[in-house]
Amino acid sequence: MQVNYDGYGGKFEGRFGHIFYKAKLKSYILRFEYRFTGDQIADGPGWAFRNSGAMLICQDPKTIRKDQDFPVSIEAQLLGGDGKGERPTGNVCTPGTNIVLGGKFWTQHCTNSTSPTFHGDQWVTAEFEVRTTSTLVGQNLQSVTHIIHRINGKPVMEYDAPQLDPNDADGKVLIEAAKGENMLSEGWISLQSESHPCEFRKIELMEIR
Repeated sequence: MQVNYDGYGGKFEGRFGHIFYKAKLKSYILRFEYRFTGDQIADGPGWAFRNSGAMLICQDPKTIRKDQDFPVSIEAQLLGGDGKGERPTGNVCTPGTNIVLGGKFWTQHCTNSTSPTFHGDQWVTAEFEVRTTSTLVGQNLQSVTHIIHRINGKPVMEYDAPQLDPNDADGKVLIEAAKGENMLSEGWISLQSESHPCEFRKIELMEIR
């Protein structure tokens, strides 16, 4: 699968994109290989240089506003090196969401993983495990979600309790639609288009039951 901008007329003009899997999932492992190629399209934002991602536990694509910047989701961020400094991949970003990281409620938008930096156009294997289980608390079942990021087979980040952010405008709308529930235990998957050409191959998805 290739993400390129040959048909954009030479300008990006903020036209971000996402391609979604056909169904909502609760527990799964997503694995694929990716690489960045060529040059970023003119007027692509600086932060999007060799930048893409996989949206995990994403909002229903039918609920995304036409002018919404990014889907409300947990983003497994994919970055390529600039040939100079360190730039880890397999990070986590949280558009419209928050997580619990290292036992602490975490509101920082993007957090780096412990992965190495991958310069050039080399293929990198990314794997993301989302596992939701139900625990009886008193007389009620409570869902607990744990997420692991792996790069080239090695764990580089783990966190828990993905949840909608009531301080985010789009997150707030989704909380209201869910009658006040903010914890995320299921959702959609998408791959990003953020202005730098990239390729995906060997995309595998295993649902966990």
